[in-house]
Amino acid sequence: MRIRLTATVAVAVLALATAACTDAGAPSDTVTIGAIYPTSGLQGPGGSDEANGARLAVEYANDHGGVNGRQIRLDLVNVDYGGAAPAAVAQLHRRGVDLVLGSYGSTISAPAAIAAHREGMLLWETGAVGQISPADAGAGESFFRMAPMGAGLGRAAVSFVRDQLRPMLAGPAGGLRYAVAYVDDSYGRAVGLGAVEEINHSGQALAGAFPYDLRTLDAAGLVKAIAAAKPDVLFVSAYLDDGIAIRRETVTQRVPLRASIGTSSSYCMPAFAQALGPAATGLFASDKPDAADVKLDSLAPDAQAALQWARRTFEQRYRAPMSPAALSGFSNTWALVDHVLPAAPGLAPAQVAETARTVKLAQGALPNGAGLDFAAPGQLDAGENRAAVSVIWQWVDPKTQAVVWPPVFATRPLQSIPILTG
Repeated sequence: MRIRLTATVAVAVLALATAACTDAGAPSDTVTIGAIYPTSGLQGPGGSDEANGARLAVEYANDHGGVNGRQIRLDLVNVDYGGAAPAAVAQLHRRGVDLVLGSYGSTISAPAAIAAHREGMLLWETGAVGQISPADAGAGESFFRMAPMGAGLGRAAVSFVRDQLRPMLAGPAGGLRYAVAYVDDSYGRAVGLGAVEEINHSGQALAGAFPYDLRTLDAAGLVKAIAAAKPDVLFVSAYLDDGIAIRRETVTQRVPLRASIGTSSSYCMPAFAQALGPAATGLFASDKPDAADVKLDSLAPDAQAALQWARRTFEQRYRAPMSPAALSGFSNTWALVDHVLPAAPGLAPAQVAETARTVKLAQGALPNGAGLDFAAPGQLDAGENRAAVSVIWQWVDPKTQAVVWPPVFATRPLQSIPILTG
């Protein structure tokens, strides 16, 4: 059974039913779910998209019956940096809200997960991919991540270059040398060290790993060090501005790369190519799919219907196609309100957690092509969705990006496009 949504939601506040997940005096015919997303600040554009996707999932669910006949309300708190997350979680807890969506940003997700665990709440992570402390964050008990793990995005990037792109690259025979540059925070480390792990595990040559502090980044100095390591392939886990700066320097310094691949918070964003122009052409990104590139015939019928509605409604309402962040917010919230909450014996966090661990969905059951299969507490990937999906993007030209891998999501065949090296 699904959740119906009467979302009359203001842009600044997501109110998804006032019914508390506890019995703290809330109407019995509603369910309130909290939400923490950055809707302002540096992560505001992506955070707003993800929050808007969550909002639409609630609306769609309410229009299809809600949670066993109870309408949902979303109570959104804007959290634009990690230090504000614990207070936002505590604020929701005081309102009687124990189930919380979030958070787009990995630097927000980790402190939010710890705070939710401490308060006896449950955090349902719809987008962030960075590392968390399994014990402190209650992974698999009070913390569940729907998006692919950051380490998985890093491993997927290296696997793609090694297995799919390498045979197409011109140059001398033999293995490739990889350099890995990453912002030294929970997001960057998760993705960057995942890439390093895959390079080492598969016997590739690691030319060097280059962590950097976002606050003191010297892009010219960083790229000079990378160039001295003589890599063939550069992997970058960065945010938008630092990703642009690093790419500009690799061109300015004429670093003779044969390929470069990045991740979700920079390389796949339209603003990245807008800033770089021809210097973006040929670059790859390991990321989540966006709504336009999910093939409907790969989805279960109810997921097809939900995605078609979401694509149409998002574009009408926000005057833009659904981005990867927006699709993550929609699909991963829909998993909670359409599949988990209606099957739970009650809405206490422990009951929802137990149901989340029990419900298993094959890939294609959710509108982004994913399924549902959470790792149990005590596992190395506790609380992670093992049925999450990721894709490889490529900038075909400064205005055109395409999904080139895997074939089930590909919008055009993989091709080796030479990248600017000066």
